[in-house]
Amino acid sequence: MTFNTKGTALITGASSGIGRTVDVLRADLTDKADLAAVEQRLADDASITLLVNNAGMSLRGSLLDSTTDEIEQLLSVNVTAPTRLAAAAGKAFAARGTGAIINIASVLGLISEGFEGAYNGTKAHLLTVSRWLGVQLGPKGVYVQAVLPAATRTEIWERSGKDIDTFPAEVVMGVDDLVDAALVGFDRREAVTIPPLADGTLWAAYDEARIAMQPGFNNGTPAPRYREAVVA
Repeated sequence: MTFNTKGTALITGASSGIGRTVDVLRADLTDKADLAAVEQRLADDASITLLVNNAGMSLRGSLLDSTTDEIEQLLSVNVTAPTRLAAAAGKAFAARGTGAIINIASVLGLISEGFEGAYNGTKAHLLTVSRWLGVQLGPKGVYVQAVLPAATRTEIWERSGKDIDTFPAEVVMGVDDLVDAALVGFDRREAVTIPPLADGTLWAAYDEARIAMQPGFNNGTPAPRYREAVVA
């Protein structure tokens, strides 16, 4: 799939959902050999200027309802594969002085208490990796964007045994609308794009509060509030 006529986009999970495209490199991202082949393609093919980490899955039940194999597969697809590919793309693009990485995370990466638990954690991981890569690669000509969809009408729901039609219609976004919004954020060079969030100042305030806490972590002794015994 050509991107802005200047290069080629490598999109994982491109056979369905958010990542539909026309040029297929067949790979099972849970297979180490296949994953290594995709990494090598990113390293060797200078025509690739964009990586879209779109492939993802969710559990059929919650973290507590799932088998060890199901949890391991979730981590392979949602954490190991996008992290390795983002690293491979980052190295290759930085060496060429140009390129972009789009990581499809989720608003659930900001929500600890709901949904199935483990899925949220995988998307929080991808958001963190995206922010770190953006800081590291920006000065080298590489742009990194994390996209945080909410409920989107894709095949992931059916594959995980969930019915998207049980959601109110007004909270479910179509794939085309999501992609269009993500590309607006891309053109604006946003570090984080949240298509369903109408009030962008809420994200800005959240991010500012997160950053404001960081100096308080540099403390070799417990904070005063943890030095006093609680009286029952």
